[in-house]
Amino acid sequence: MKRLVIIGGGYGGIKILSGILDQPLPEDIHITVVDRNPFRSLKTEFYTIAAGTVADQDVRVEFPEDPRVNYVFNEIIKIDTEKEQILFNDPGATIPFDYLVIGVGCEDNYHDIPGAEEFTESVQTFTKARHTGVAIGNLKAYGKVSIIGAGLSGIEVASEIRESRPDLNIRLLDRGATVLKAFDSKIQNYVEEWFIKNNVDVIHNSTIEYVEKDGVCNNGVCYINDVTIWTAGVQPNRLVRELPFEKDNQDKVVVNAFYQVPQKQNIYVVGDCASSEYSPSAQLAGLQGEQIAEILLAVLKDKEPKKPKPLKLKGTLGSLGKSDGFGNMVKTPMTGLLPRLAKTGVLWLNKRH
Repeated sequence: MKRLVIIGGGYGGIKILSGILDQPLPEDIHITVVDRNPFRSLKTEFYTIAAGTVADQDVRVEFPEDPRVNYVFNEIIKIDTEKEQILFNDPGATIPFDYLVIGVGCEDNYHDIPGAEEFTESVQTFTKARHTGVAIGNLKAYGKVSIIGAGLSGIEVASEIRESRPDLNIRLLDRGATVLKAFDSKIQNYVEEWFIKNNVDVIHNSTIEYVEKDGVCNNGVCYINDVTIWTAGVQPNRLVRELPFEKDNQDKVVVNAFYQVPQKQNIYVVGDCASSEYSPSAQLAGLQGEQIAEILLAVLKDKEPKKPKPLKLKGTLGSLGKSDGFGNMVKTPMTGLLPRLAKTGVLWLNKRH
């Protein structure tokens, strides 16, 4: 029997699972999928839960039902690569593997800033996004919200909260000279102007010194606020950072051309956990997942896998509320309704994968 274990049912893991299940499999292959939740959650939409514009059930999707797959919904405490098994909180609960796919995603990187982890909300997991949504929803009129980080997540969180709660005072703090530093200047200017028109204060060149329960201190100035949301960087999940494998300067596992750990080639890494020339994204994880599925199908059938072709990303889309957005579409920067509609279309496809 060949035991394949996929940990993480995110964009990469589900593409791998779907790709494998789409093909006939030898009867001796046993597939187990491990996730902390008994459903898939669409992480690119967690900002809507935080803002309260969408019910959390609208970003949940059922896992595919297939007699060839066994699901385990539990919290992993360790990936034991020596004994080739997954360990859980329950005493004695383990799952052995012959082949392993690691797709457990990322978590917040607080950069050792005092109070950041303790006193900020987050949108990095389904549970944390729900907690953030409750905190925002419970604010009284004219409450103060500070969002730290003006990358894609910070922009979407700030704009969605503005649309959801026009009564709130919203502040966006970013260490750069402009928002969305990875995007074209046309998009940067458009988003900056959107925030001005919608009364969101943007403070550039920020250096967060520490965070307290009721405020955040930046460059010697302390802002009093009711809720602070952290969107200022991510790192691979703790389970990955603890693995005894070579990592890059972002703590991602270095993999070969087949997404395998070079010294342990029965272990594959996908998405936010795998070293890549590209920034982490759902699109990247999905494309990697498609390629890993083809590789695994060959390996599980005792065939030589074909070397994957170079990835081609289609661009990045972002929202500014429900009717405005931005994005690089076919390498062309676009703003307004069209990229927002395109983002809605991508969500529709992900829900019906």
